[in-house]
Amino acid sequence: MLTLALDTSCLTASCAVCEDGKLIGELTLQHGKTHSQKIIPMVKSLLDFLDKDFKDVDLFAASIGPGSFTGLRIGVVTVKGLAYSLKKPVCGIPTLDALAYSVPDFGGLIIPMLDARNNQVFTAAFRKDRQTLDKVWPDMGLTIEELMDQIRSSEEKVMVLGDAVPLHIEKLREAFPQRVIEAPPSLFTPRASCCAILAERAYHNNQALNAFELEPLYLRKSQAERMRDLSRG
Repeated sequence: MLTLALDTSCLTASCAVCEDGKLIGELTLQHGKTHSQKIIPMVKSLLDFLDKDFKDVDLFAASIGPGSFTGLRIGVVTVKGLAYSLKKPVCGIPTLDALAYSVPDFGGLIIPMLDARNNQVFTAAFRKDRQTLDKVWPDMGLTIEELMDQIRSSEEKVMVLGDAVPLHIEKLREAFPQRVIEAPPSLFTPRASCCAILAERAYHNNQALNAFELEPLYLRKSQAERMRDLSRG
């Protein structure tokens, strides 16, 4: 089974191809907010490197969020278009799941954190053992203080990763000096390879969708929608 996955949820644009659960190629680029211009050329280049074609792909996958509103739309719409034109199934993988999966097995809580601006983060909590990922807390948008309250509710060690970690790590270390572990910075950005592997698993668990059913996971309204709501009182 050949799976092509895209992740454009954050500043990084990433595409990957997995075959029967094994990563065979991945391209990642973090250079400007130009995902709409670069993601298709990246995919074409990757398939060329692998001597593959779009028609060889059995499953398309996308990181569906939370993340950048524009970035998520680019990735999801691209995958929907490819899957529809080739009459292939799709799988949507939450961005926080893919981030957590990139961490090695850990004897505690894995907490990915994406910057949601205004002292807020998109976050969830996971346990990972023998490459099996279990979600403990659902995807949420929280202030950093609310996240700290969540951490206080457990006595486990915590590994944090994601682009919000540099913004809040000192506060977390001060509050939990013996419990918080910072993952390597190389794991702070979502990778399409993790999305692809999780998508294959989802497919085999009968969780595939058709192209029309794939939707982004935003968690909150866009700034334009919030401003509209305010103007309407």
